[in-house]
Amino acid sequence: MARRPLPRITNNGNDRIVRGRELARSAAENATDVLHPLITITRGLRRLAAAGRHRWSGTPKDRRGPLLFLLASIVLVVAFLPFGPLLATITLMAAAAWHGRDRTASRPTGPDEAQTKRLESLYEALVPYFSAPEDPAPLFTHGGDWAKAFVSYAFDGTGRVSQLTIRYPAYFTDGEAASRARIEQLLHTKSGRGREYRFEWDEEGNQLTVTALPPLPADIAAQHFVTAPGETVLGFTDPAGVQRTLPVTSGTDRRDVPPVVWRTGVRSTEPHLLAVGGPGSGTTTLLRSIALQTLRHSDVLIVEGGGTGEYACLAGRAGVLAVECDLTGALAGLEWAAHETERRLIAMNRARQAGQPPPDDTRRPLWLLLDRPTVLGQLAAADGRRDPQSLLQVPLRHGRAAGVTVVVAEQFDGMECLSDPVRQHTRARVALGTASAAQLEAVLGTRPPTTATADMPPGRGYARLGTGPVHRLQVPATPDPYDEATSEAHRQAVLSLLPERIAPADGEPSDVTDVTAEDRAGPDAVAKVAAEG
Repeated sequence: MARRPLPRITNNGNDRIVRGRELARSAAENATDVLHPLITITRGLRRLAAAGRHRWSGTPKDRRGPLLFLLASIVLVVAFLPFGPLLATITLMAAAAWHGRDRTASRPTGPDEAQTKRLESLYEALVPYFSAPEDPAPLFTHGGDWAKAFVSYAFDGTGRVSQLTIRYPAYFTDGEAASRARIEQLLHTKSGRGREYRFEWDEEGNQLTVTALPPLPADIAAQHFVTAPGETVLGFTDPAGVQRTLPVTSGTDRRDVPPVVWRTGVRSTEPHLLAVGGPGSGTTTLLRSIALQTLRHSDVLIVEGGGTGEYACLAGRAGVLAVECDLTGALAGLEWAAHETERRLIAMNRARQAGQPPPDDTRRPLWLLLDRPTVLGQLAAADGRRDPQSLLQVPLRHGRAAGVTVVVAEQFDGMECLSDPVRQHTRARVALGTASAAQLEAVLGTRPPTTATADMPPGRGYARLGTGPVHRLQVPATPDPYDEATSEAHRQAVLSLLPERIAPADGEPSDVTDVTAEDRAGPDAVAKVAAEG
């Protein structure tokens, strides 16, 4: 039995349909052009009628009668005037045409002359980096069309580029950090210095988006932040960087800003922090801010290697175990902290083995804040004594389980003197102040996605928690209240956060505490207990 062929749709039918659609579209466009005056007048009459109804509804009822009489008198006068109805009709059509006009403001379809020159300059500057002699159809050529390479662009009020999306060839080595750095440095220079730029590389789509970032708020002073126990606000960042905001007060203004929150405790993956910066960059301010936040629910031991007395306001306060500024006091305090970590581990392990909750004397967190410990290390080496950093091995290694947190602040020129345990166990990193790309990469582990300005305010830098993204950071203003250069508003803000001052009892020793023989178990015993627990 032979199969019957399926009916076919001829191409002539398709051509007729396409031609019919084109004729209908052209007829509609021509009709719109011809009837445009009528459409404008009709739209104006509708708007005038709507305005009249709105005016009538807003008129009180006791005034509607006189208003109707006035309108009737005007109509009667116009009707008896020579050419009155014709003039009234012309006036009404003119008013309708005026009110029915298209009120959308005409927008420029492209950049002006100055903006075009900026885009051409950026395009020409990128030609040596985004072109190759072997490319048969290069996207970037000298004297080429910049509109093909720049997908989108935007300018700020000063005429400088605020956003730019660049399409680059697929053979560009965008996976190499050195190649990226060259392009970012070039765009930073050509787009305008004095601003920070974020670079977002889309390797799959071969596109680079450059965005000029607004400056971070530097007017937020120290205050009580709405955080849970174990959360510490390092500073504030961009809204797109985090998914949380905190209410803050700046003078009389109250607003919500995105913070960089560092979480510590037993379940923290970054239990210790390292802050690095230059002189006057704000590392001491960061440690003072952390101390004021943690004193609400923790005990704090401060070791100041610089010897400038920046933490004198915290001495003798409730929760502050000691503020040590000399080598002898620092060694005594850190030795006690190491044995206290051992004691907590042993006590918590015994409680877990007995099926009991941890003892009360191990629940309150302990914070060790060290400002420039390498200075004390150099003094100890000259005096033939022990380096204070060697006493941090136990708190750094077992501090998370024992509720002990270590925060170290150091300058860039002293990073080489930091011990290996400090480098390995401080997974939360902060870099403040002006620094080179190599210095930032050495601290953060990667290059920031933004470019820094030449003049950065104190407390301005970057933060990275573990292997997370790099955030721009602005530390809240927490100056020394005893400094004469501190403003009165900031002084009162810091003094209001200080705990009450406590007086030592009569005959109480100046040491932090005494350590029993059982607590001096040593690092080997601590490791054994941690492995058994």
